[in-house]
Amino acid sequence: MRIVNLENDNRKFIKSVDNFHVLEYVQDASVSPMNAIDEYFMSKMNVRRRQVVIDISKDHSAVIQVGSMQWMGGSVKATSGVKGIGDLFGKALKGAVTKESAVKPEYVGEGCLVLEPTYKYIILQDVSKWGAVGMTIEDGMFLACDARVKRNVIARKNASSAVLGGEGLFNMSLQGTGVVALECNVPENELIEVELENDELKIDGNLAVCWSSNLDFTVERTTKTLVGSAVSGEGLVNVYRGTGRVLMSPVAPTSSLFESTNTISAKAAAKNSNTLGK
Repeated sequence: MRIVNLENDNRKFIKSVDNFHVLEYVQDASVSPMNAIDEYFMSKMNVRRRQVVIDISKDHSAVIQVGSMQWMGGSVKATSGVKGIGDLFGKALKGAVTKESAVKPEYVGEGCLVLEPTYKYIILQDVSKWGAVGMTIEDGMFLACDARVKRNVIARKNASSAVLGGEGLFNMSLQGTGVVALECNVPENELIEVELENDELKIDGNLAVCWSSNLDFTVERTTKTLVGSAVSGEGLVNVYRGTGRVLMSPVAPTSSLFESTNTISAKAAAKNSNTLGK
């Protein structure tokens, strides 16, 4: 099979790690007169559609978030990735505590798999470079990974403070060999990397994108007393202790800025209808 015009003057591959590639719409030509102005200025501000393209082979199958597949070419087929009732129960439990879908489809065979476009930024990470301990990701960021990557659930040490801080009790941990694709609200070159050596990092809010799984992750008060926290004006913070790495965003997540293409198209259609009605 030969694919023609996947990349052109308007669409460019901006990053590749192993068999995972990020396709970015530098200038989106698929616009209507009603949303052309919005699309133009969005492009200038680097708010662009991006897609993950995955090469599927006998050595590289892929696990993706449910509903993320746009099209696939070649002898590629989807499987449930479930290996029995026990495995299904385990996946359902993991999904319930990490806000992720319980069962993620696995695509196997020989060919090409293209995921749905998103306005979020795509971060590709080689899981093996995080060492034997692997990496842990923030809830809701998982998009796809190599099927060789092991996905587990880890819990925070102090559950009570996590609840008070509005954080989840569990996160997805990734280990092994292969690539993972994450959806992020900021571009990868804006992420701040902190390397800890028997030290600690305190973050006000869920700015961390991913971190070494061996780090102790808790939610704590900024000071030892409630009075001290009140005086300082700060409440609870996320604390990472030990030796490892943390990738963090420089700004607070603003998910409302990243609308789906369907939402944008619906707004344009509604605007067009109102204009015609007048």
